[in-house]
Amino acid sequence: MKHYPFILFYLFCNVFIYAFQGSFWVYLVCFLGFSAVVVWGSFDIGLEYFVNSITHRRTKTKEIALTFDDGPTEFTPQFLDLLKEHGVKATFFCIGKQIEQYPDTFQRIIAEGHTIGNHTLSHARSTGFLSTSKMIEEIEKCDEVIRNTGNITTDLYRPPFGVTNPNIAKAIKKTHKKSIGWNVRSLDTMIDDEKKIYRRITKSLKKGSIILLHDTSEKTYRVLVDLLVFLNDQKYSTFTVDSITNSKKND
Repeated sequence: MKHYPFILFYLFCNVFIYAFQGSFWVYLVCFLGFSAVVVWGSFDIGLEYFVNSITHRRTKTKEIALTFDDGPTEFTPQFLDLLKEHGVKATFFCIGKQIEQYPDTFQRIIAEGHTIGNHTLSHARSTGFLSTSKMIEEIEKCDEVIRNTGNITTDLYRPPFGVTNPNIAKAIKKTHKKSIGWNVRSLDTMIDDEKKIYRRITKSLKKGSIILLHDTSEKTYRVLVDLLVFLNDQKYSTFTVDSITNSKKND
């Protein structure tokens, strides 16, 4: 199903080109349209254009998953204190180099029962342009840091920036990872107004939602303070992403 949009677009282009007898402008329009579809598919992980990703849980229960990317950081202990206070378990997608910088915090995440995911070794801005072999190296080296620092392994992987493409798809397959996306994106690294971030999350929540946050700032910490109160008031429980993948193994 992940190539379904491409197949439809390919068929549309062929019919369109045939109807207009191969005009140069028709070819150009089709090429630009195809390029737009590919770019959209690369940056919207929810489309599953290149990679099948878990973006939510199918459930009738009022439950959501809190996920945090790009840590551990100097702010992570505050997040852990708050989650512990509310008795909430979350999923942390950690960068290998950040684990090396904050090994004690990483070990605390594990010790307090949270789930760990791979978020590559360096979270390079050039992720979308890396070769398959380089992407495999990024994933495997992060796995090595996770194993050496936390004495655990993980099959959960979140692509940096949510970017996917054929090279990343091959790397995920070769490293036997499960790609984890989201269906509620907070944009907490882009929006400065905490109230806007909070409203963006709460208005988009559905049963089984996976929320994307970052344990990288005081701003997001303050949003989380209010969000946990909201979840409690609205009778939402929480789950960790591995509970989805584990249930699929048992099906």
